[in-house]
Order: sequence, then C-alpha cells, then structure tokens
Amino acid sequence: MKIGFITPFFSPVAGGSATAPYILAKCLVKKGHEVFIFTSNFGRNLAKFPDEKDLAIIESKIELKMFNLFYTSSLRSELESSNKLDILHLHNFRTYQNYVAYSYAKRTNTPYILQARGSIPRIGKKELKWLYDVLFGYRLLRDASKVIALTQVETDQYRRMGIPGEKIAIIPNGIDLSEYAELPPKGSFKEKFNIPEDRKIILYMGRIHKIKGVDFLVRAYAYLKNEMKYKDAVLVIVGSDDGFLGEVKSLVQSLGISRSVIFTGPLYGKIKLGAYVDSDIVVLPSRYETFPNVVLEAYACSKPVVASNVEAIPDIVLHGKTGLLFQAGDVKGLTNAIAYMLTHSEEAVRMGRNARRLVEERFSIYRVVIQLEALYEKVLKDERGNA
Repeated sequence: MKIGFITPFFSPVAGGSATAPYILAKCLVKKGHEVFIFTSNFGRNLAKFPDEKDLAIIESKIELKMFNLFYTSSLRSELESSNKLDILHLHNFRTYQNYVAYSYAKRTNTPYILQARGSIPRIGKKELKWLYDVLFGYRLLRDASKVIALTQVETDQYRRMGIPGEKIAIIPNGIDLSEYAELPPKGSFKEKFNIPEDRKIILYMGRIHKIKGVDFLVRAYAYLKNEMKYKDAVLVIVGSDDGFLGEVKSLVQSLGISRSVIFTGPLYGKIKLGAYVDSDIVVLPSRYETFPNVVLEAYACSKPVVASNVEAIPDIVLHGKTGLLFQAGDVKGLTNAIAYMLTHSEEAVRMGRNARRLVEERFSIYRVVIQLEALYEKVLKDERGNA
C-alpha cells in the first residue's frame, strides 16, 4: 500500500505531534508498506529522528509563518509529482498542509483520513481557529473518509464538530518497545549532569509551553523544598522552548530554587532514555492534554507518572495503579502526590511495574498498526464499492 502522511512538522523538536507519526510510519514500512511523508522543514535543521533511512521524507521550505500555519508553496507540486498514492493520512487539523492535501485528494479521487491529534478544541486564538473552521475546517472534516480519535474524549470533540459516530475510529498512540529493550545503565544521566547519586529526580519531559503547566510543577517543587523541607530531590526539566521558558526560569529564580532545578534543553536518543532511567517519577502537570507520548515513554521505562486529571489522562494514567492524578492547577495537590511517591518508594516501583505491563498489553505500536491497517483497508474497500 502507498500511504501519504501529511504533517506540518516532522522533527522531535515538535514533540509528540511529530513523534507519533514517525513511530507509525516506521512500523508501517517494516510491515511492507510504502510511506511518503510530506512535511515542512520546521525543526529539521535542529534534530531528526534516529532511524529515518527507510522513510521517504519530502520536505517543503517554510516561506511564511503566520501564527501556527506554515506556508510551504512547493508542497502542491511535490504531491502532484508523486506516484499515485492509495490513501492520504492527515496529521493535525488546522494546517496549510491539509488545505493543499485536501485539494489534491479531491482532484485525484484519493481517499483521506484525518487524525487531529488533540487539535480540535479552539484553545488559544479562538477567533482565528473559528475562522479557519468556517472557511475550510468543517469541509475538511466532512469530506474525510474517516477520522481517528485517540480517546473517547476526542471522539466527543469530533461529534461536537458535527462528525457522526460511524465515521470515527478510536486508535490510541503506540510505542515501539524494541527501542526500550536496552536501556542506558542507571546513573549515567546523573553523572552527565553532575547530580549526586543519592538525589532523587522529579522529571518533566516535553515542550515548555504554558499549556503544559510547567509553572505548576515549579511551584509545587518550591513548596516541597521550602515548606515541607524535602531536600533530597532535584527537579529536571527536559524540553525545547515553546514560548514559555523565560517565564519558567524567572519563576524558578523568584522562588529561590535555582540551585535545585536543572534545565537540559531537548534531549534525544540514549541521553533522553537515561533521564527516564534515573528519574524516580515523571510529572505531567498540563492544563490540557489528549494523549501525550511522554506517558508511554515513561511506562516503557517502568516509571510511574503523576499527572493532572484533564481530558483523557485518567484513561491512561490509572490512579493508584500506574501513577497518581491531581486536579489541574492544584499546586498543593500536586505537591502531595509528588511527596507520596518520593516517600513511598516501594509503591512507586509497584506502579512502575504496572505501567510497563499496561504499555505492553495496550499500547505496543504493532497492536496499534494492526488497527490502522484495518482502517486503511476498509476505507479503500468502501471507496472501490462506491466507484
């Protein structure tokens, strides 16, 4: 099968929205499909995925960036000059790339599937997102052969946009567990960043954006250290700046915890895995989330997760089994959850084992791709039947 992935970005710099398509594409290729990834050059000069050699990646230069829309005029000709594709898989929702892919799909009678990846709600820039939907977004959703929801919560979001239930398929994110078969030795991350061996690590992994709630975590850590007098843990913040790093650093400074907070910037490969291995807990304090890959990555390393109970997170982080949940924005609740994990190490280890078991049973990329292949085949069969 010849599959065209349409995504505005394809670099680990972009976080889970780029990592998830990469993992899918890699697995589809291993199963004998041809995958062509049409994307922009966003972040490609900073970081690429570790094993891209089997993927056909067609980059288009960004000529204009307006808000979160990347204008890439060459995408149209790249699609036109490609060999006939069997199906298009559009990742994300409100993008210029989807506009071009939609035009191509209609002109060539190529069916397409849309996977919004949590981008349906009009959070931030609401008026502009509403305008996109009126001019194009509703049409893009309406004409899709199928749409993919990561969770039941996202299914409800599609329904509110007028998509009937029979058009929605629920397929979660997956993770390639083979990449976690040989983890770095314990202590390698601490040694690299001069963290004493007896210190515990509270780890944040992800983009540093306001929506991710890193400020809640910083305040909770300050309360843990200054008010609860817990001195044995450091806070490690891993990720690229997405417009919020300056504010987070100012907050760390004002709270007097600079000596105990480490900003590493984005990490990849073995160093990133080392951060998980040496961490005691992974914290996801987001204001909004759909299906963050960081949870699966932590689980693959047998680490429990403390997360805000927003959207579909309670379906992924099982309270008391694979981690702990707290009310989003409740700094004291977050502090108490972290303190419990740090002072009940046997419980944290038990939850980490449960987490690894859960990711093996439900979120292996090979299980996920079987569902995706079945969806592709159904769309193509229906298309042939309607021809």
